[in-house]
Amino acid sequence: MLAMSDAPSFGGRLVPSANLTAELIKRLSAEIESGRLAPGDKLPAEHEIMTSTGVSRTVVREAIAALRAQGLVITRQGAGAFVATDLGARPFRIDPEQAESLAEIVRIMELRLSIETEAAGLAAERRTSAQLAEIARKLKALDRAIRKGDLAVEDDFAFHKAILAASDNPYFLRFLEFLGRYIIPRRTVSNGVMGTVEERSTYLERIQAEHVLIHDAIKARDPEAARQAMRRHLGNSLERYR
Repeated sequence: MLAMSDAPSFGGRLVPSANLTAELIKRLSAEIESGRLAPGDKLPAEHEIMTSTGVSRTVVREAIAALRAQGLVITRQGAGAFVATDLGARPFRIDPEQAESLAEIVRIMELRLSIETEAAGLAAERRTSAQLAEIARKLKALDRAIRKGDLAVEDDFAFHKAILAASDNPYFLRFLEFLGRYIIPRRTVSNGVMGTVEERSTYLERIQAEHVLIHDAIKARDPEAARQAMRRHLGNSLERYR
């Protein structure tokens, strides 16, 4: 446990902003990741953090709860909050602020490419008739959304989820659901990338043609063709954003 004189100041009082909790999380994380708060160290008491940063008790508690969810902090009833002793075991996460940039979107697309390519091959091997019908339904819903002029983000996500569900490996689907909105970048960057309405329509029709090839390979129970189709689809998307 740190002595009062050694307790971090967390950079001084926080300037009022739209999200004091997010700023406090950032400062506490920096103290932990730099080693100034070492594994096993007890965090300063709520009132000490409130005094040094000028935030409310609610903000402090929300920040501690977020750090606990990230695996950086553990709490003990009646004892307070402590830096986790095994920071290597912290859960995988994506920083929402960083994921808004094109550079981060490209990195996430690279991650998707490696995972979904294999999942598509497994779906072709393992899918049931009911799962294939679900993939086809999602494909048709996506087609209708595109023809209406929508960005079709949710329908696109649902199509990919249906494919991963057919892989018969729940971890693929859970990982995709964890990524959530980050897997379809066009919602984030549409204003800068999509161009005119006509260009957007052409873009989405090209994507849909790639989706059809993935569906057809899974329907034909051709694992290698499914992998190639998914790799081509995500690879093309990756190059578009690059």
